[in-house]
Amino acid sequence: MILLMAVTALTAACGGVEPDTSAAAADDGPAKPVASWGAEGGFVTATMNVLRPPRVVLYGDGLVIADASKQLTLPDAETGEVVARMREYLGGQPPTAAPKPGAPSVTDVPDTVLAVRGEDGKMLEVRVPALEQLADFYPKQLLDAKKLMDDLGTRAAAEGADYVAGRVRLVADEAPSAEGKPSPWPEGVPEPSGAVDPVWQKDVEGETASAVTKAVPAGQEYGRSLFRTGSGTVFVLSWRYLLPGEE
Repeated sequence: MILLMAVTALTAACGGVEPDTSAAAADDGPAKPVASWGAEGGFVTATMNVLRPPRVVLYGDGLVIADASKQLTLPDAETGEVVARMREYLGGQPPTAAPKPGAPSVTDVPDTVLAVRGEDGKMLEVRVPALEQLADFYPKQLLDAKKLMDDLGTRAAAEGADYVAGRVRLVADEAPSAEGKPSPWPEGVPEPSGAVDPVWQKDVEGETASAVTKAVPAGQEYGRSLFRTGSGTVFVLSWRYLLPGEE
């Protein structure tokens, strides 16, 4: 027994026994975003503002999700390359970029939001107002970062599979004068409660999420339809799948 213990200790010291990393991996939880591109603000409806997902998100395990509707998985090497390039493009940029002097005034368009996880583990985020409209007035690195993420989204749309999830964001927009015949409120779907100003939203999962996706037709824009509550109020219901870890 003493001899066996000595051999085991010697083997471990020489690297013959692999360390147990299973517990550490389990503690890490789901893969985290390592790069993203999205849009925020602008002159959009309240429903779109609530439902609008990031345009493209890259996760640490290589998963790419575009518009919360398409997905594909990159090899580890390509994932690392994308992160390295995004760090190069966004490093040293201010939190909110400003166009060069002489840029025209542009209003009511969304800000482009680019982000990458730095070597310190924190997300570095750069907000760029009217990037597409004022492209000539911004550093080339910001345009390169957007194009890199845009290309991933294009690939996901062309080559990827449909993205589905067990969690959805439900939005109800009161529509008393909407055209069309409202359907009875779908069974298993929660009715709006409290103030609806300007929209009511609720994140649901499991059987409730399934009830939403089955009852509300999926359309080009996230899915929308007219329903009447038990009290007689008419709402347009819309939804989209939530991303991993999205709150």
